[in-house]
Amino acid sequence: MSSTTPGEKSFWDHLDDLRALILRILVVMAVAAVASFCLKDAIFGIVLAPSRPDFIIYQLFSGLISPNLPDGFVNTSLTGQVMTHFKVAISTGIIVSAPVIIVLVAHYLAPALYAHERRALSKALTWGSILFYLGISVSYFLIFPLAYQFLATYEVSDMVHNMLTLSSYVDNLLLMCLLMGVLFELPVVAVLLGRVGLISSGLMRKYRRHAILVIVTAAAIITPTTDIFTLSIVSLPVFLLYEVSIHLVK
Repeated sequence: MSSTTPGEKSFWDHLDDLRALILRILVVMAVAAVASFCLKDAIFGIVLAPSRPDFIIYQLFSGLISPNLPDGFVNTSLTGQVMTHFKVAISTGIIVSAPVIIVLVAHYLAPALYAHERRALSKALTWGSILFYLGISVSYFLIFPLAYQFLATYEVSDMVHNMLTLSSYVDNLLLMCLLMGVLFELPVVAVLLGRVGLISSGLMRKYRRHAILVIVTAAAIITPTTDIFTLSIVSLPVFLLYEVSIHLVK
């Protein structure tokens, strides 16, 4: 005899739905990754743009910085370029397909939620997506180019010259964009924690100084440079998001 009531799904039904969800997500990611792989020239035009002296941020700060960037990259592995191509295609596919994946997950969870919970989930996913892409954009257009300009031209001695590899450049770009995207989720995380009563606006104000220390430390990890200018550019938007989070939690 079945232990489920009429109209109620069994454990195996839910397992089938979860399997179907995972399959759809993998298909969406695979399609986006294959499309990104085929659009090699366009994708790598975007990926390599921050390494060029005519990139927008260098033009805007032309009075403050004068980029003397390396002329191109080197490849030291037989499979280096093709593996980098695969890595960029997969990462681009995940980033591009994220909104579709979020919709699929929300559709899967919706039947188990009350109406007000569905509205809350919809807002959290929407704003989470917006902030994630905003964080990636801030890193791509502002933070990474400045960090790259410093690190690519830094020398401990005239006897040591930088020869940057393509894989090193791509790895750092993807890592910094991902970390900034995650850091920009702060308001969403704060609101969710506030909803369940784990934090309050008063608690966040009380530990504001501790939060600043954590933010600066995280910024130092994301941008391993020694100049205060780049460190401030990373820390300031995250600190502003912390202040916004206080008001949202309240």
